[in-house]
Amino acid sequence: MAKHATPLLDQLESGPWPSFVSDIKQLAESRAKNAQGLDYQIPTDAPEDLLGIMELSYEDKETHWKHGGIVGVFGYGGGVIGRYCDQPEKFPGVAHFHTVRVAQPSGKFYSTEYLRGICDIWDLRGSGLTNMHGSTGDMVLIGTQTPQLEEIFYELTHKMSVDLGGSGSNLRTPAACMGMSRCEYACYNTQLACYQLTQDYQDELHRPAFPYKFKFKFDGCPNGCVAAMARSDFAVIGTWKDDIKIDQEAVKAYVAGEEGFKPNAGAHSGRDWGKFDLQKEVIDLCPTHCMSWDGNKLSIDTSNCVRCMHCINTMPRALHIGDDRGASILVGAKAPILDGAQMGSLLVPFIPAEEPFDEIKSVIEKIWDWWMEEGKNRERVGETIKRLSFQKLLEVTEIPAIPQHVIAPRTNPYILFKEEEVPGGWTRDIAAYRQRHLR
Repeated sequence: MAKHATPLLDQLESGPWPSFVSDIKQLAESRAKNAQGLDYQIPTDAPEDLLGIMELSYEDKETHWKHGGIVGVFGYGGGVIGRYCDQPEKFPGVAHFHTVRVAQPSGKFYSTEYLRGICDIWDLRGSGLTNMHGSTGDMVLIGTQTPQLEEIFYELTHKMSVDLGGSGSNLRTPAACMGMSRCEYACYNTQLACYQLTQDYQDELHRPAFPYKFKFKFDGCPNGCVAAMARSDFAVIGTWKDDIKIDQEAVKAYVAGEEGFKPNAGAHSGRDWGKFDLQKEVIDLCPTHCMSWDGNKLSIDTSNCVRCMHCINTMPRALHIGDDRGASILVGAKAPILDGAQMGSLLVPFIPAEEPFDEIKSVIEKIWDWWMEEGKNRERVGETIKRLSFQKLLEVTEIPAIPQHVIAPRTNPYILFKEEEVPGGWTRDIAAYRQRHLR
C-alpha cells in the first residue's frame, strides 16, 4: 500500500506518454523490496515522500521546496544544488534532497560499465532517480542528503574518474555535439574543444566568481544539435568560408526523383508529399535568396549565403559544406531571467578552431574580465551587453565593427565612433569639404 495517497499525481499516468509518476512509483516499490540487499544511506522511502510532497504542492498550488543555495563539497562551490522541503516532519525522506550534477563526457559517449557504476553509487547513496540530461548537459542525480555529499564526490572522482558539473554563478559544464565522431558536417572537432576548455577552466567551473551562470556550447555546424546559438552565453558554431560543394548530376537526380535520392535523406517519408519541387522546397526557402536553378544547373551566390544548412539538409547527396572550415562565435543567448529570452548575437564571423584553441580562449577571457567588472548580480552576459551596448562589447574584445554586428539595420544602421577613432577627429575644414561635395 502506498505511503501517501496521490490522486492528483495519479492523473498524470493516464495520458498516452510515459509518466515520471510511474517511474517514481516503480522506484519506490523496488527500494521497498531491496532485492540486492543494499544498506541504503538515505531513507528507503525517499521516493514515496517525494510523491507525497509533490501531491501536497499540487493541492496547495505552490511549491514546498526551498532552494538550499550552495551546498557543496570541500573546496568546491559548484556541482551540488541544495534542496530542502518545508515539511520535514511530514516528509522526512526528502527533508533534504540535494541534486548532484556530474560532468558529461564530450558528445555524451558513455560505456555501459560507466553507467552501471554511476547507478550503483546513486542507488546506495541517493534516491536512485536520475535525469539524462539536464539543460546544461550534465548527468543529473536527483535527491540525496548532506552527509552523503563528500562520499559521493569521493566515489565519483576516485572510482569513476569523473568530476562534478557546474552549478551556481560560475562556468556551467561545457556541452558539445558529437562532431567529427559521427557527423559529416562538423567543421571542427567539437569534442576536443569542449574537453580542452573544460580542462583549462576547472577553477571557473567549481569556484563561483561570476555575476551569474555562464555556458559554453559547441556546435559543429549551423544545424545546432546542442542549440548553442539559442541556449548558451558563448556559442561556437562550425562554419566555412568557401563555396558549398555542388554535385550537379545529383541535383538532377533529386529533381528527377531517382531511387536513392530522397529529399531530406528520407526523413519525411511517413507520407506521400508528391514529387520533389526544387524551386518550392529549396530555392524559394533560401533566407537570402542566394540560389537559382535554370533547369539544368544549380547556382549559389556564396557572398550572400548565410550557411543556414537548409539546402544541404534537403539534398545531402548533392550539396556539401565547404573545405575552408572554422567557427563563428555568438554571445549572449539565454532563457528568461531578468530581461526576457535572447538569441546569441554574432561577435566573430569566422575564427580558427584548432587545438589549443587559443584564439577562442582569448575572446572568452576578455569577455569575462569585462563582465565580472560590470555585470550586476544575477545578470547574464547577454543582459550586460543589452544594458551597456554591443558596441562596448566590441571595444573590450578589441574586435572591429563590421556590418554583421548590426542587429537591426533598418532600425539603427549605425556604429557610433569616438573622436579618437576618427582620422582628424571631429574638426573639419568646411571650405575643403565643400570643394569635395559641391552643391
